[in-house]
Amino acid sequence: MGRTGHFMLSMALTAIIWGGTPASGQELAGAGWERLAQPQAYVLKRSSSYDRTGGNADYRVVQPGETLTLLDADGPGLISHLWITIASPEIYHLKKIVLRMYWDGEASPSVEAPLGDFFGLGLGDYFRYQSVPLAVGSDKALNCFFPMPFLRHARVTATNEGSEKIDAFYFNIDYRVYSRPLPADTLYFHAQYRQCAPCQAVAGDGLNLDGAHNYVWMEAAGRGHFVGVTMSVLENADGWWGEGDDMFFIDGERRPSINGTGSEDYFLGAWDFGGVPFSYGLFGAPVVGRERAGERWSVYRFHLDSPIPFTRSLKATIEHGHANDRGDNYYSVAYWYQTEPHAPFPPLPAVGQRIPRLHPRE
Repeated sequence: MGRTGHFMLSMALTAIIWGGTPASGQELAGAGWERLAQPQAYVLKRSSSYDRTGGNADYRVVQPGETLTLLDADGPGLISHLWITIASPEIYHLKKIVLRMYWDGEASPSVEAPLGDFFGLGLGDYFRYQSVPLAVGSDKALNCFFPMPFLRHARVTATNEGSEKIDAFYFNIDYRVYSRPLPADTLYFHAQYRQCAPCQAVAGDGLNLDGAHNYVWMEAAGRGHFVGVTMSVLENADGWWGEGDDMFFIDGERRPSINGTGSEDYFLGAWDFGGVPFSYGLFGAPVVGRERAGERWSVYRFHLDSPIPFTRSLKATIEHGHANDRGDNYYSVAYWYQTEPHAPFPPLPAVGQRIPRLHPRE
């Protein structure tokens, strides 16, 4: 995707997410090129790790067990961009640092995920890719462009659950402060981490109509829409992991009204992704392995063209192998917008359980 196409999609992203009446969403979010020639209805602010003494130590040291506050701001407002880069000697620090976001004083975070997973780096290693809402630049620059509105207050934290100190944690968070309330139908950004390591292989007749044993990306209660998922796979056996169908259960459905044809199909590739990594604005497979035990894969899909709405509930899932017949390791973060309060998230796995380890099948 060229620069112009990526920019236009980025601007359209905010308009899509806001929903409500087009006029209110466009006025607040800047939905197209024409907004660049009009006065903006916000004041831009930034929360960053800059050196308050005026020196060049523009970072924070984070000790084991310490929580660093990245943003603590009053609304009404909207986070428009997050940038983070880290210097840490600890292996798998991307799996050991936990990112959380709280809207309007809630006690339970609306975003909770290992830092790397949130940015699509689900196996604890850095790699470069470019999508519309998430991107990793050369080589450890983590970027997020999901718009994140808040009515009264926003708090963003990062907790070091590793055993070594983070030598340097750099961050910039750009956010807008509005002088008047946000639209009444504004939805809140959510992101939920899940894993199965390993998934439990199911022996059966090869049929799966109700998704009973599927890998679950997320479950939500309320009104909102699903906007995408990043997922990483560590293969525990030879063969192709990607025969799993995506299944979306909307508003309490017993059988999915959205049912896919295979994992690589859902992530908008084909034929094992052709054995070649790729990353585009709305979909990609930036890490592609071979069909061998121990191989690693990372994929993503964003529904910014048509978010998946729900009025009462949503359960987003995918099979792990055809009819869940494989037992590989899955790690994912699902992204969606919804009303508050949100349903409780599953407990975050302990830090040792989040580390990708091979579980060979006998």
